[in-house]
Amino acid sequence: MSIATATVTLNAAFFQEIKDDNQRLQELQRELREIFAADRPLGVSRFTLIDLLAELRDLLATHFALEEAFGYFDDPIDVAPHLCERAESLRAEHSELFVEVCHLADRAADLLVEHGTLAGYRTVARLFREFDQRFKKHEAEETALIMQAFNADIGAGD
Repeated sequence: MSIATATVTLNAAFFQEIKDDNQRLQELQRELREIFAADRPLGVSRFTLIDLLAELRDLLATHFALEEAFGYFDDPIDVAPHLCERAESLRAEHSELFVEVCHLADRAADLLVEHGTLAGYRTVARLFREFDQRFKKHEAEETALIMQAFNADIGAGD
């Protein structure tokens, strides 16, 4: 099923497959949420934290690239402007979120390698939680767009 616009085609089935199949990204997000929920790193070295955040950055680069290349931003077929605007807005968020996760990974390396203090850890934890909230909101909005496209395609609104 595809819903197309003047500039965007939403391939909902493939898009959902991208989301479902990225198990490592989901596992890593759960792991980081658990780690950064604490006030201090419980048994996790600062170098492990730096590696995990670098892995998050790399996985998100792939995740966003797949969504844009094969998910819901293909050549247009039919016109559905109400979906086009939302899809374009979500697509634009990819670069913003990627810049943010790059900053997070870099900041973690700076704070944790050079200083390794509890204050540095708490700063990284706060930055991660802020990023994570924005990323979860973004993913929820993409899922809502998929559902809207799916409902329109099967004629639920008819």
